[in-house]
Amino acid sequence: MRHDLPLGLTAGDPSGIGPDVSLAAWLRRDMHDVPPFYLLGDPAMLSLRAGRLGLDIPITVVEPRDARQAFAAALPVVPLAARFADTPGRPDVANVPGIVESIDRAVADTFEGRAAGVVTCPIAKKVLYDGGFRFPGHTEYLAELAKIRTGVMARPVMMLAGPELRTVPVTIHIALAGVPAALTEADIVETGRIVAAELERRFGIARPRLAVAGLNPHAGEDGAMGLEDGQIVRPAVEALRREGIAAQGPLPADTLFHARARKTYDAAICMYHDQALIPAKTLAFDEAVNVTLGLPFIRTSPDHGTAFNIAGSGKAKPDSLIAALRMAGQMAARPAP
Repeated sequence: MRHDLPLGLTAGDPSGIGPDVSLAAWLRRDMHDVPPFYLLGDPAMLSLRAGRLGLDIPITVVEPRDARQAFAAALPVVPLAARFADTPGRPDVANVPGIVESIDRAVADTFEGRAAGVVTCPIAKKVLYDGGFRFPGHTEYLAELAKIRTGVMARPVMMLAGPELRTVPVTIHIALAGVPAALTEADIVETGRIVAAELERRFGIARPRLAVAGLNPHAGEDGAMGLEDGQIVRPAVEALRREGIAAQGPLPADTLFHARARKTYDAAICMYHDQALIPAKTLAFDEAVNVTLGLPFIRTSPDHGTAFNIAGSGKAKPDSLIAALRMAGQMAARPAP
């Protein structure tokens, strides 16, 4: 990965706050040391949104190769074949082709040496589904695009990364009642392998330390509060250790995230969505970054949704997008493995 290349920023759903925070991130580029990026979007729609927000932002239409040079003076936009309507707060299925096109082209740019990585603005799954999108979400679609390019099906892993904490959920968007049946030793081991390898490769941590949370209160308390920790989580931790990975657990989740505990590990492997996301968002609500590990390219995104209710109002904060851009830039700057 060449760190002198710009980052490719996807449009996300244009009816949400993606355009708002993209414009704001460019405005704050010097204050926050934002690495050069280009936005895959509709220049006319972006100009309209800037006007709604009262922002005087020069927008220049570029090819990816020219984005870095243009970045200091104007927001570089690589135009899509599709067009967007500026309808903040009112998602429109007619925008789906452009939303998907922006993802396709950003990934193609990374594989073909035009971008250092992909940063994605938020999408709304319901709108995509209504438009015929057949993947559960962003991450699964990115894995499919990688498979088309490489012939290998990646196993993407979601990591929430903030200044003080990195967390990884093993199970993600499933009901809490379904977690015990869905949780397997193999999934915990595979997640741990990917996290350890990516922390070393992408973040420069020589021997990553993993803290593995228990599923039940008190990590099951020797079977008194559930058998899963002894039968599933503990064997997974032991398997990771046999592979030379510095893993510890299962550990009670209620004592895993305080300041002293956080100093003992580089990432916490959690058993379900909220176990990972609540501490990450509590510690860094505006700065947490969603990093997709396990893909053959860099992908980060802000840790928030489309926020249709405040789109076009000027209330959206760009902090998480700025953090996502900065993290992708830092990852791209690491020497190739």
